[in-house]
Amino acid sequence: MTIDVRDPVRPAPMLPPVDVAPLRRARLRATGVQAACVAVSLFMALPIVLIGLAAVSSRAALAEFPKPLVPSEFALDSLLSFLRATGTLPALGNSVLAGLYAVFWSLVVGAPAGYALARHAFRGKDAYQMFILLVRALPIVVLSVPLATMFLRLDVYDTVLAVTLVHTALALPTTVLITASIFVSVPADLEEAAQVFGCTRWQAARRVVVPLALPGLAASSIFTFVLSWNELLGATVVTLGHRTLPAQVLTSLAEASVAYRFAGGFALILPALLFIFVMRRYLLNLWGTTLR
Repeated sequence: MTIDVRDPVRPAPMLPPVDVAPLRRARLRATGVQAACVAVSLFMALPIVLIGLAAVSSRAALAEFPKPLVPSEFALDSLLSFLRATGTLPALGNSVLAGLYAVFWSLVVGAPAGYALARHAFRGKDAYQMFILLVRALPIVVLSVPLATMFLRLDVYDTVLAVTLVHTALALPTTVLITASIFVSVPADLEEAAQVFGCTRWQAARRVVVPLALPGLAASSIFTFVLSWNELLGATVVTLGHRTLPAQVLTSLAEASVAYRFAGGFALILPALLFIFVMRRYLLNLWGTTLR
């Protein structure tokens, strides 16, 4: 029997044993989630790493059999030759411009539509949200062929503008739905308080709502840029001499060597990864984490 030092007569109360089973289960669950995330990340990163290693390998290393995981000899000849090939750099510029223009116009048109869906209730709202997804349900060839005909009549065929319009049309449904969900999470009381203190509706939206919705807008921008960068069929149909990089790779590397194909694949992956790396802070904030 233990004696309480404060009261030598009264014995100290015995505490019940601590049940560590829930804590152990929570740790095991967290470890499992982390392991699953690492496995999915490795599964998605492995093709990118292999393409990158093949792009910087020498042609002799690519011809080895059996092929080692890490090339025995590194060289930038294939990658530099691909970048110096006729039409590669202009196609790269066209892809970057089309992606940035698609991000701009999808936000200019889609963000106000998402704001209207988040702040206003009207008849047929749910049906409208389902209807705008029909654009994504249609095959791209169904949209690109009529658009190509319209672009020929409007004299904008084979331009970056034509590719931008196609990619903006493809990205708008997702942009509207993403921004609508983000604007719903921003309390309307903050916007009303800004109006009470003298802001107009536009000023309240610009100074209060938009800064709080930046993570969602960044996520929408990432999706739009990656969609525009990877889109192939629409850019091939509406362009001929001013093609984007994926369309250029499709037409120029069909009969090329394996080394050139790996170099072209790596050139297609790298800019999209750089864009995501720049925008990652806002995307992580959307998921409730911070990046220091």
